[in-house]
Amino acid sequence: MGTKNDPSAPHLPSHRKPKRSLQTFAALLVLSLPTAFLIFGGQWLAAAGWGPPDNTRTVAEAQDLEAVERIEAAKAETMARESIAAERAAAEAIPVPDYIPAGPLPVVPGQTVVSLTFDDGFSGAARAAEILSAADMKGTFYLNSGLLDETGSMTLRQAKEVAGAGHEVAGHTFSHPDIDTLDLAEAKREICQDRENLLSLGFQVTNFAYPFASGSDVKSLVEDCGYNSGRGLGGTLGEDCQNCPPTESLRPADPNLLKAPSQVEQDWTLADLQAAVLDGEAAGGGWVILTFHGLCPYQCAWIDIDESLFQEFTDWLEVRTTTNPVVVRSVQEVIGGPLEAPVAAAAAKPVAPGENGIENPGLEDWQDENPRCWIQAGYGSNTADFNKVPGIAGGTAAEVTVRRHETGDAKLTQKQDLGACSPAVQPGHSYSLRLSYTADVRTQLSVYYRDSFGEWQFWVASPFLEPSTAFTPVEWETPPVPEGATGLTYGLSLSSTGSAVTDDYAMYDAESAPPAPAPTVVPTDAPSSRPADDNGNGTG
Repeated sequence: MGTKNDPSAPHLPSHRKPKRSLQTFAALLVLSLPTAFLIFGGQWLAAAGWGPPDNTRTVAEAQDLEAVERIEAAKAETMARESIAAERAAAEAIPVPDYIPAGPLPVVPGQTVVSLTFDDGFSGAARAAEILSAADMKGTFYLNSGLLDETGSMTLRQAKEVAGAGHEVAGHTFSHPDIDTLDLAEAKREICQDRENLLSLGFQVTNFAYPFASGSDVKSLVEDCGYNSGRGLGGTLGEDCQNCPPTESLRPADPNLLKAPSQVEQDWTLADLQAAVLDGEAAGGGWVILTFHGLCPYQCAWIDIDESLFQEFTDWLEVRTTTNPVVVRSVQEVIGGPLEAPVAAAAAKPVAPGENGIENPGLEDWQDENPRCWIQAGYGSNTADFNKVPGIAGGTAAEVTVRRHETGDAKLTQKQDLGACSPAVQPGHSYSLRLSYTADVRTQLSVYYRDSFGEWQFWVASPFLEPSTAFTPVEWETPPVPEGATGLTYGLSLSSTGSAVTDDYAMYDAESAPPAPAPTVVPTDAPSSRPADDNGNGTG
């Protein structure tokens, strides 16, 4: 994603938010009849003379039925997860053509080279690849590996099919953040992790594009992570740069910040698209890099264009390549260069002994509607409000209110990134999770872990916490962290209508955790292996 044509590439508000939410969990189907009736129905029927004289058998049957239904629900969830994992494994196994390292595209005097690039990996881009293939053209598709298979995005299988058709798959960061807002360590993790992931999936990744056309301050990281180029936006002729050249050079002065016209948006016409090519021809040739996102009807936001318009432009361009010195090439074909080995960025350091691993633990530092390093999160069908409210000792706290609830939960949790905000952990270690809360309904801690790919998975939920009218400290120690986990986040989840306020978070390695403040609630029931169900009842 980028910005309007500007030599300095100004930022735009995010259309595709950084890692927009927690990993989505399908809400489980629960009891078909209320448990209360199953347990007490025998008494009611007996009282009316329609049932057995006592409810002993009815209670046992109800317990058996509930146990069976819980087992069946767990089986269904396991089967769904196994099906997703099987599809992922099958998609990973699909081969893609090898990239044979080559030199840059030869310069032909007077020739205009057009590259059609697509940012963000929206599902409509897969249709664009089909249109290009029908015209014997190759495009460049800049993907975020952390967003593959998400709603509205390409599936991994689609991405493999795009690459299999001869199109270039390139990098666009792991989760699509505004890189200029990150510290250097996190920016490098975003750029390098994405390339590592794409390479591990079989893609031949050699080029990169900056999300939001933002990253000129960290462009050296692009080369550090093994890329041969980094595409920005701006620096060519347009409404914001009347004196700029209409094309990028085929021997760019700065390959890590390629110049390109403003991104193609909903208000562009066929004449606008044609003009970008014709201006290049009139200037004596050069490199015209056009930036698209999704195609409507698959995506119909302001950064997307109608499929019919893209088809018209492709048809025109196909003819143009036969009558004029115009060729269509992928960025990889133009830039050339080696296929570098994956480069691992330095991982965030695990929580040190005796150290509180939570950033902004007292929720005192706010950025817009969220505390810094925190996000509004949840899953399922519900409506929740998040507000800044008075906290402990005159400070600030966060309130979550679920106004409508059908399924799922809502919570405030640490930002699920690659290490700038989310605490890094060590597999096999347990962690002491702490906070203070008030709530007018039962609630519980929901815990997530980051895997080696960088994606976040639900891990475990704590036993339930009872309602509390005054701030109550709570501590819960997790089971040992699974093998391969690199980070943890947690939040106090509401899985029914109601409100909760939280403050004073802390997370310690359990082996060196300081004593919890007294009095502290310590849940002792067995933890849940899944989030709460639709009625706020634990399902694990």
